[in-house]
Amino acid sequence: MATKSEMFRVNVIRPVLKEMDLYSLAAEELLLGTAVQESLNFTYRTQMGGGPAKSYFQMEPATHDDIWNNFLCYKAELADKVIATLTAPNADKIDELENNDFYAAAMARVHYYRVPKALPDAGDLTGQAKYWKQYYNTPLGKGKVSEYVEKWELYVMEGYPEKAPGT
Repeated sequence: MATKSEMFRVNVIRPVLKEMDLYSLAAEELLLGTAVQESLNFTYRTQMGGGPAKSYFQMEPATHDDIWNNFLCYKAELADKVIATLTAPNADKIDELENNDFYAAAMARVHYYRVPKALPDAGDLTGQAKYWKQYYNTPLGKGKVSEYVEKWELYVMEGYPEKAPGT
């Protein structure tokens, strides 16, 4: 039986990345690790403690809006690919962020895409954890590199058929 992480990787992350023409195994692994870490293995779509973050990727509406206002507005082709993941062209994007995994995955990928530094290599679990901490959780965030690694090893490794990070 497939794990939650395997199902999310195959049914959400991979198709979204391919439709966006931004697929790489490194991007797939980073998005999967981000979702597992941020949502506690697909448990939370809203931030614990009443915070503003939404989706399995726990993106805050302010970050979402910044991506649209300061990046996607200058990248029409990419913006169109993100819009294509919405359930309707005029859908409320914050509601979609929380409840539409395809849109949330697309936004998480764009969040990483706008970082000038290249993604860590596929299979580099520690590099991915550090990248997540620096560019997604941020140095001021509560997440820890060690938590990312622990959650990957606990929730992903078992169901990961390809070369697993760190092996």
